[in-house]
Order: sequence, then structure tokens, then C-alpha cells
Amino acid sequence: MAAPKKPFFQRHPGFDLYSLFWLLLFLILAALGRFFLPLWIPAAVVLVYLIIRLLSKNQEKRQVENARFLALVQSVFRWFHRRKQIQSDPQYYYFQCPTCGQSMRLPRGLGKVEVTCRSCSAHFLVQS
Repeated sequence: MAAPKKPFFQRHPGFDLYSLFWLLLFLILAALGRFFLPLWIPAAVVLVYLIIRLLSKNQEKRQVENARFLALVQSVFRWFHRRKQIQSDPQYYYFQCPTCGQSMRLPRGLGKVEVTCRSCSAHFLVQS
């Protein structure tokens, strides 16, 4: 005996944050398309992709896409939060190693200090 067929909404992954991103992109492109007609083409492409994604039966693939999107969004927000923290920290001077780009910090007001990078062992002078 065959297994009973699942209802429509159980066969499709539904609406997630990645779909919301595509919907907002479509709405922005469609709104701008009222003033600049060629933007209707990418808006239509985005809408078709969104519909195909919403009606897809491959739930695992849609979940992986959503997880990647969430990881990207979180890393962007973390980067902006860290930049804000670094700029508003009055106790420390933040800088990067000129050789490898490793982020480092020193207490402010020490003058010229010779620093050794922990990752690449490069020596260089920094004014704090």
C-alpha cells in the first residue's frame, strides 16, 4: 500500500528569511521600475526565482540556502558591531599587522612601541 500523499504545505519549504530578502528585493526593484523602466526585467527575474524557490520540493537544499544567508547576515552585523566598538573604545588603540593583517590593540598613551605580531612574528613600530 502506498504512503498517503502529504498536504501541499508539508511538501514545500515555505517562507523563510532568505525568501523575505528576495521579496524585499523584488519590491524595491518594482518600485524603482516605475521611474526607470529597465529595472522591471531584474524585478521579474527575482519574482520568478522567488516563486520557483517557494514551490520547490527540495526542502534540504532550501534550508541550506537559508542557513548560508543567515550566516552571511550575521557576519555582516558582527563586522559592523565590531567596527562601532573599535571606534568608540577610548582605552585602546586598534591597529593591524602590516604583514598578515592580524588585528591587535594597545593601551592609549604609551607613545611609540615596538610590537611583535602573534601570528606571523613580524616586528614593527606603532604610535599609540
